[in-house]
Amino acid sequence: MCMHCTRRQFIGTGVASGIALATGHLAAAGSKSNTSSSPEAKVRICVIIAGKPAGNSWGLSKADLAPITKRIAEAEKNLGNVEFVIGRASTSEQTARLLDKAGPDAPVLAVSADIFGLSNFNSDNAVMPTIFKQARSVAVFHMPIIGGHDWCLVKPWREEGHRITLFNTSNYDELERAASLLRVIPLLRRSRVLVSPPFKGTPESYTPEKVKQRLGVEMVAIADGRYDEVMANVDEAAARAEAKRWLDEAEGIVEPDQNDVLKAARASVTLDQLIAENRINGLCVGTCMGWLSRGFPCLGFSRLNDRGIPAACDGDMDCLLTMLIFQHALNRPGFLGNAGGVDTAKGAFHLSHCSAPLRMEGPASAKAPYLLRRHAEVRGGAVTEVHYRIGQKVTFAKLVHLDTLLMFTGRIIEVPRVPKGQERGCRTELVAEVDDADKLLANWGGGALGASAKDYYASLHRVAYYGDHTDSIRHLAHLMGLKVVQEG
Repeated sequence: MCMHCTRRQFIGTGVASGIALATGHLAAAGSKSNTSSSPEAKVRICVIIAGKPAGNSWGLSKADLAPITKRIAEAEKNLGNVEFVIGRASTSEQTARLLDKAGPDAPVLAVSADIFGLSNFNSDNAVMPTIFKQARSVAVFHMPIIGGHDWCLVKPWREEGHRITLFNTSNYDELERAASLLRVIPLLRRSRVLVSPPFKGTPESYTPEKVKQRLGVEMVAIADGRYDEVMANVDEAAARAEAKRWLDEAEGIVEPDQNDVLKAARASVTLDQLIAENRINGLCVGTCMGWLSRGFPCLGFSRLNDRGIPAACDGDMDCLLTMLIFQHALNRPGFLGNAGGVDTAKGAFHLSHCSAPLRMEGPASAKAPYLLRRHAEVRGGAVTEVHYRIGQKVTFAKLVHLDTLLMFTGRIIEVPRVPKGQERGCRTELVAEVDDADKLLANWGGGALGASAKDYYASLHRVAYYGDHTDSIRHLAHLMGLKVVQEG
């Protein structure tokens, strides 16, 4: 790894020639986004009550629709960054008018309210063909028995290449989950991520044109020397306040002294300023090891993730994009880590790193307890040893090649606490029991990595999330046109 080089020096070395080509088309830091809306603005979702509800035995009556519309209103309030445009449609013309009202970026939540309300017996003058012609992603909400027959067409429609998923359920809470996943698509189109090579991961993930085309995300380069410039002029009072917060809230301070923590806090405040001045939704830094002597950025990465701004180290754009997608979908951070291996004796998987988030259930959630430690590899600085919740169900995920989501689940059974004077690799570690350790070991990467399997970081890293998100991942994949590979 290039430890102290600038972006220009790194590109000039010729290492990983694809990187030089990719970074040549990065937007410059400080440039304006080519999106018309700010990332903070609400995104629109078009809600179509499909068909002509009449209250017969094969359709939703007004009484049936009342709890649905009530729950949609609650979802809008709960999600906060979503605005629903709601109307009824049973013809192509009615559907087109609703879609126009919602705007060109609005995905669709279609409520099946009549026996053939979505398809009208596969007529072109129907709701779904009109949505498909505009290539919009659509989630269908269907009430079993009374919601009609069109649910059985969702799989064939998807096999034709349409981005569609089905919530076939009597649980009204699934309306909110559908909306939370639909919003990912327009939110990605508004997202900008600040980056600094060298990059790791599958090549597509750090090719700006491909990232923009596939996901809509804009990659913005940190200008040469800008990190140093900001750090040299950092607000010392803000840095001291940040350091004090880390010291006060820690369960204990093992190796670092106050100056180590202050240096790390300066790095954290520096990252905050870079994020703010570029209106950025995420950060991926490949030169973090070269920054360590001036102040470890690991605390800053933890803080950004806690605030809902995904921050990935080691230049891993696969993981940064994974974290961005899941942040938009779940409003919670992920723990990016090195896979420490699969223990077939214990049926467990190990994941560890030094930039672990504390608020694993979202920005408003309680913080996990932590110790302040020195960085185990560099033997200095200040990083966290976070003690995640024993017994917690977790989902491990990673987007590769911009087209495939790798995933498996587990349950945390151990969070090692390393005594002073002992080194155990990266400071925060979790050990998760998995369903089939032998399968996970044999199927690592699921055959989806291709030649990138030989890139350590493309193969090694995974992102851990509190909760079992298997169903949400599959729905999201249907909406985004992604493949899902269950590794274990």
